[in-house]
Amino acid sequence: PFSTGVPVILLAARLLVDKGIREFVQSAQILRQRGLSAQDVRFVVVGEPDAANPASLHPDELAKWEEKNLVELWGHRTDMPQIMKAAHVVTLPSYYGEGLPKVLIEAAACGRAVVTTDHPGCRDAIEPNRTGLLVPIKNALALADAIDYLIKNPDVRKIMGASGRALAEKEFAIEKIVTEHMKIYRKLLDEG
Repeated sequence: PFSTGVPVILLAARLLVDKGIREFVQSAQILRQRGLSAQDVRFVVVGEPDAANPASLHPDELAKWEEKNLVELWGHRTDMPQIMKAAHVVTLPSYYGEGLPKVLIEAAACGRAVVTTDHPGCRDAIEPNRTGLLVPIKNALALADAIDYLIKNPDVRKIMGASGRALAEKEFAIEKIVTEHMKIYRKLLDEG
């Protein structure tokens, strides 16, 4: 079930530039400029920088965002069920070379509406306008508009979340994934 109180918009990922973290923060800034305060909506980033990756965000940049009250940085967490429970919307504005992002599958399984990019992998994890919303990559304004829509329409969030849960049960159940992988392995063995 959804937690009560101020809507939480969650981005959980490795803190790499191409995961769309900057666009997420820019969208938060746009919504703050539109008058949505921290009492109206919370923007939460879960994850940590990866110093070994040249695309990693620098901790100083993260600290500046938090000082400006644009986002809350929750760091690396191992209690993702509790994090998802706190979230009202899950976003991943990625333009990274994604496979099928696990966080979007987890969001669907938890009955959370999703806002993600029209990018391979990300767009494959949702049914557009049914379980979530798609936005163009590197477009903080479109991301802000989509988040704003879901903030202002809690009934839509709930309907999308329920549809996402149904999608997760149908398409992302572990039994189905194992069956599909076994088909691939059998095909490869037959061809070999």
